[in-house]
Amino acid sequence: MAESDIYNLELLSLVAKITQELNNHIGLNDKTLAEFIIALHDQSNKSLPTFKAKLNEMEAGFPESLVENIDRLILSMHPKHKKKPSKSAEQNGKDVARDGELTEQEKQRRLFPGLAMKDKEVLPAVPDDVFLAELGDLVSGRKRPLPPDNPVSPKRQRRDRSSSPRRRSPSPPRERGRNHDRYGGRGGGRPPLDERPVLFKIYNGKVTGLKDFGAFVTLEAVMGRVEGMVHVSNIQSGARANSASDLLSRGQSVKVKVMSIAANRISLSMKDVDQVSGRDLTPHLRIKSEAEMEEDRLRASRASSGANAVPLRSKDDGPKRSAKRLTSPERWEIKQLISSGIIDASEYPDLDEDFNNPMAHVEVEEELDVEVREDEPPFLAGQTKKTLDLSPVKIVKAPDGSLNRAALAGASLAKERRELRQQEANEEADSQARDFSQPWLDPMSKESDRLFAQDMRGNLKSQKAGELPQWKQSSFNKATTFGEITTLSIQEQRRSLPIYKLRDPLLKAIGEHQVLIVVGDTGSGKTTQMVQYLAEAGYTEKGRVGCTQPRRVAAIQYSVIMLDEAHERTIATDVLFGLLKKAVKRRPDLKLIVTSATLDAEKFSKYFFGCPIFTIPGRTYPVEILYTKEPETDYLDASLITVMQIHLSEPPGDILLFLTGQEEIDTACEILFERMKALGPKVPELIILPIYSALPSEVQSRVFEPTPPGARKVVIATNVAETSLTIPGIYYVIDPGFSKQNAYDPRLGMDSLVVMPISQAQARQRAGRAGRTGPGKCYRLFTEAAYRNEMLPNSIPDIQRTNLSSTILQLKAMGINDLLSFDFMDPPPAQTMLTALEALYALSALDDEGLLTRLGRKMADFPMEPPLAKMLIASVELGCSEEILSIVAMLSVQSVFYRPKEKQGQADSKKAKFHQPEGDHLTLLTVYNGWKAANFSNPWCYENFIQARSMRRAQDVRKQLLGIMDRYKHDILSAGRDYNVVRKAICSGFFRHAAKKDPQEGYKTLVEGTPVYIHPSSALFNRNPEWLIYHELVLTTREYCHNVTAVEPKWLVEVAPQFFQVADASKISKRKKQEKIEPLYNKYEKPDEWRLSKVKRSARSSQTFG
Repeated sequence: MAESDIYNLELLSLVAKITQELNNHIGLNDKTLAEFIIALHDQSNKSLPTFKAKLNEMEAGFPESLVENIDRLILSMHPKHKKKPSKSAEQNGKDVARDGELTEQEKQRRLFPGLAMKDKEVLPAVPDDVFLAELGDLVSGRKRPLPPDNPVSPKRQRRDRSSSPRRRSPSPPRERGRNHDRYGGRGGGRPPLDERPVLFKIYNGKVTGLKDFGAFVTLEAVMGRVEGMVHVSNIQSGARANSASDLLSRGQSVKVKVMSIAANRISLSMKDVDQVSGRDLTPHLRIKSEAEMEEDRLRASRASSGANAVPLRSKDDGPKRSAKRLTSPERWEIKQLISSGIIDASEYPDLDEDFNNPMAHVEVEEELDVEVREDEPPFLAGQTKKTLDLSPVKIVKAPDGSLNRAALAGASLAKERRELRQQEANEEADSQARDFSQPWLDPMSKESDRLFAQDMRGNLKSQKAGELPQWKQSSFNKATTFGEITTLSIQEQRRSLPIYKLRDPLLKAIGEHQVLIVVGDTGSGKTTQMVQYLAEAGYTEKGRVGCTQPRRVAAIQYSVIMLDEAHERTIATDVLFGLLKKAVKRRPDLKLIVTSATLDAEKFSKYFFGCPIFTIPGRTYPVEILYTKEPETDYLDASLITVMQIHLSEPPGDILLFLTGQEEIDTACEILFERMKALGPKVPELIILPIYSALPSEVQSRVFEPTPPGARKVVIATNVAETSLTIPGIYYVIDPGFSKQNAYDPRLGMDSLVVMPISQAQARQRAGRAGRTGPGKCYRLFTEAAYRNEMLPNSIPDIQRTNLSSTILQLKAMGINDLLSFDFMDPPPAQTMLTALEALYALSALDDEGLLTRLGRKMADFPMEPPLAKMLIASVELGCSEEILSIVAMLSVQSVFYRPKEKQGQADSKKAKFHQPEGDHLTLLTVYNGWKAANFSNPWCYENFIQARSMRRAQDVRKQLLGIMDRYKHDILSAGRDYNVVRKAICSGFFRHAAKKDPQEGYKTLVEGTPVYIHPSSALFNRNPEWLIYHELVLTTREYCHNVTAVEPKWLVEVAPQFFQVADASKISKRKKQEKIEPLYNKYEKPDEWRLSKVKRSARSSQTFG
């Protein structure tokens, strides 16, 4: 009974949705009609052509776009189609399913046609002058018409034709002649479509809605669905009607003239057009000529770009910055202060001129409110989350399970430990009997010897932290060596590897099969030896031998391709899988070898045509698996207790403990060292060795050294120790069951590292680390039930949980548009691909058909994320590529500012000298230019608390980018001190990262309204500009914006007209609706006493006045 109720409820929801679509398209609000259409779809046996044919038999006359949208809604919302496909359909796979069953791929292609466009050959690059001309129009907010060699595609023609019903008005008389051709008749063929309505132009239209005050008319010959309003006074001349319905009917064909365009509001008139001939009855209100339009463009180019009336491309000596114009109350207040003598009038010399200057008045008078467009990209109409109910991929099997709860609690426990250490340091500093209120501890000392009081306090607070902790002193001593010491020669080392004994069988297998999967443990010699064996066998005489690690590969140049470390399943690896699978089909002479360190290679074999698997036997011993009886709430503490229990009670053998990151590992090392020290000298020595990517290589190599007799070694590592390296002597593995994984949040549009449970495959791999030297034990700090019920069987590949904008841009550049047919081993979720396509469309990398634009093709040439590439290319047209090159290079490295705990005051004062009022991007530019002016010297970096190594890395990145710019003949231009164009270039790439000041506190992002805050280290901290752009969000105690820059709101609309629009001043925007109004705090009133409801209630209960 419950299932039938749910079935009926879902069906009712579908009927309501289709009724809404019918009302939007043809103005019919009829649920019975919606139910009839759903029944027709059921009778069509899930075939779209049959469904269209049945609708045509009924003479429905629906636009094709409406029919396809209804089909998508039924496939996604009807309870019948929500069931999983039967086994027969799954076995058929990509073939046509029998008995009317719809294959999953066919269903996906009908749901998401924007992901299933035809592949096309890569077109040759266009001349730079043509590309830069188009880019200039994009950056300035204008769109160019389609070139003659790129006509409107048939798909777009169909869409525009289908926007009106099939019923047509009678053919007008032939006497119309030239006027008919000019205004959209058939005389000279179909006219080109306007991208937006043209002022004072006459259009054919259809009445789509009627109100008492006027009629809504949909315009033809305009791209997309554009609707305007004819006021009742503009329907006919002479007499005024009481209601528009007295003169017009829904669906009636009319001729209208565009009278005004304000934001999204289009005012139309019928009385200015002859409804029979289409003749213009008010010719004095006409479309401007080309000469007049060119004059307007020149006048606009001479106008200012910011509120300070400075031309965008000016190169004057002084810095060009936007200034906020004073409001009338502020101006009145300043005049009152001047008249009272409190401030001098010379401080505001332009007070009256600013008010009387008409140019300044036009530029700054309006406070723009910008909002995100709700329109879907034309090629994704009806396919995104705005229309369909799409869910992202599930990366945690049991969100409410004990493992996930422990992962979430781990962050709060780590925060408590940090706060406790900070409190101890504060108490130690407070115990010092010194006067820290004085600015200098010794004002009579030499300037070089002066010490800030707060620096002395910071030194005392972090005296422990400033010194190397004792556990690090014992772990990282001067006797550290590089790697495992051996006396064997190179040839002897090669012969000692497990792969050496299998050299001849391996080469034989490669010769007999086109594709081969090779499975072997880390350290077996796969990467280093196989390519040498291939060279020795003569494969380099036929062509090259390529070994990916993995990056781009041009398979046509190679005789053998080796996909190494395939088990890591990075995005680049998965894309190479699909490309090389296609390549080996076309080239029988091409050999492909796929290597993996895990035993789950059957999936690779099945993917590559059932190819054979060649296994390199490893030294494996039995491993005893031990589970906890109850879930552990604090896995870090449980891990350390287990280490000590093993050390004190188990036979000799080293321990491997898996933790999630650097901070957690350092904390564990410190706590473990203190606990072992408290046990006294009689306890056997425990050598504590961390390993994570940030450690220097000479420190990491200590884990390979043999353990001294009588001691035990514990290696505390991230998941890098699962497969990427083999540590000898490990007999005991402690597995808390967690790792940090990259997860993409489409809501915020950002990647973030999140602690989450590992998969069952990862748990098996970790346990196997204990059986490399001899029989071992694996202590799993979770229950067996959690292993079976709360862990996914295999890890989610990167391609299913990360941002795919860059990947799809690369595929599009290769001519791959049919993303649903691209042979991914694990296809990414439709939601992630659609989000990536929307982001690329907003960046102007894709056109209205979903195909790569010329700008998108250029963006694909840069080895960086699409927003950075767009920012760099846009800077060429804006004339600030010199500055943007430096900014992009500085953003590509970690923080360049050095802030030692014992000299925090000096470091902050030095950093403040680089701060720019525009924000952090220009602060980074100032740092780089200062270093450049000092001839890139290291002493300058030390003096200004700048990390010299990071600066040199930024310099290397800049040189690489400069080489790419030179290769494509992009001009390197400097904007001088005109900071407006630099900020506009930044805005052109990162407009999605825009945020507006919230009336209560912090900021709200424009895309999702997420509360964010400026990071305290920012140059704009406590400056609080109204609008800003951030480079990235970092989640610590709250969502912090890193690297922020103040921007003008109108720039958002100019650089991204597909994404932003000026909010309608007559309506409350979506963002304003979310703002919360709070009164000033009044300690004499209870909460909510200010509300009108409270006032009325107290008034009614008054005894004095009745």
